[in-house]
Amino acid sequence: MSHGDYTYQPKNAFTKWLDSRLPIIRLMDEAMLQFPTPKNLNYWFTFGGILTFMLVVQILSGVVLAMHYVPHETMAFDSVERIMRDVNYGWLLRYMHANGASMFFIAVYAHIFRGLYYGSYKAPREVLWLLGIVIYLLMMATGFLGYTLPWGQMSFWGATVITNFFSAIPVVGPSITEWLWGSFAVDNATLQRFFSLHYLLPFVIAGVVVLHIWALHVPGNNNPLGIDVKGPADTVPFHPYYTTKDLFALVVFVLFFSYFIFFNPNAMGHTDNYIPANRLSTPLHIVPEWYYLPFYAILRSVPDKLLGVILMFSAILVWAFLPWLDRSHVRSAKFRPIYRQMFFILIGVVWILGMLGQQSPDGNFDFYGAELPISKVILSQILTIYYFAHFLLLTPIVSLREKALPVPESISKAVLAKKSGSAAVPGAARSPEKRV
Repeated sequence: MSHGDYTYQPKNAFTKWLDSRLPIIRLMDEAMLQFPTPKNLNYWFTFGGILTFMLVVQILSGVVLAMHYVPHETMAFDSVERIMRDVNYGWLLRYMHANGASMFFIAVYAHIFRGLYYGSYKAPREVLWLLGIVIYLLMMATGFLGYTLPWGQMSFWGATVITNFFSAIPVVGPSITEWLWGSFAVDNATLQRFFSLHYLLPFVIAGVVVLHIWALHVPGNNNPLGIDVKGPADTVPFHPYYTTKDLFALVVFVLFFSYFIFFNPNAMGHTDNYIPANRLSTPLHIVPEWYYLPFYAILRSVPDKLLGVILMFSAILVWAFLPWLDRSHVRSAKFRPIYRQMFFILIGVVWILGMLGQQSPDGNFDFYGAELPISKVILSQILTIYYFAHFLLLTPIVSLREKALPVPESISKAVLAKKSGSAAVPGAARSPEKRV
């Protein structure tokens, strides 16, 4: 919607006075309420709003928890127990914040894989995609720092193991590790540093989210068909159509979130974290939170620590090159049958890597109670090779060689064809060789 077509008018004297000095209401109305949005968005496109809600929940609950938490190695564990037992509704705040991290990652993974399926990383949305990767990396850092704060056994040893990975960097590795620790080992200085950074980073995430939304409003939303908006007939105002849809999806998500808060609050945690940190007693199996497990499996798939660290970070950074690795002129996997099969294979690979990251590295792979005749290490290596091959080899080749199905001429014609029950509208299909 161009500014010339914009129809906002202040309603009263105050809004007229404010609009002439700080047009914030005009900006919100234009960017959030009247913003023209493709009329065919499905529920997979509601996770952006859910992620914004979860960020607000995490910041507000974290600020209140920080009022009662004591970032000291001799008092941190007891302060968390005090929050649970003595602070009014402290148990609710703690469970909301701890499970909120898992909900945040569930929503972000749905958001990322939706983008992969519908080609939301393709031009002209490259910067939008790159900002999303920055947000994800900041979320990973924030989640790791927060996991250390209860100062239980898994918190302490998880911080020890993960920070030691940086020591594998040639020349500067030991210095970086000591800088992270603030000492010569994980101790009180480390906890205080991690607490400060954990408190700060959510506000950095919020700032990048603003840039992410800004970058979204320049080219507009992608859509399940992956085609460009041809005119006003292809769009509807964001309010009330998508505010209602997003609100319904948010209510369903909050019900799912509430189940874990009230009925199964420790399902996504680790029992060892209810044991105070003890540097003289190592847990039998040190594992990170579930949302890091696929990358943890990639890290452990190679015996060399430096190579493992490089592969772990590369598994995320490779996403940044997708807009240029995928050369197909068709965005949506709905019209790319080979790529669609690759997408679902990738989901399976990531899922099994997560299972491998949760299990001890020795022995054969345990697939839901059934022991398969393949070593966990070998399976991790095979899946790691496939993971990188998917992005660096298969995606470029398939994008150039695959014959895509005809795409609709416009969103409106596709919506009308779907409502009428017909497979297509005469003249609605066009060659995929044209840039969509």
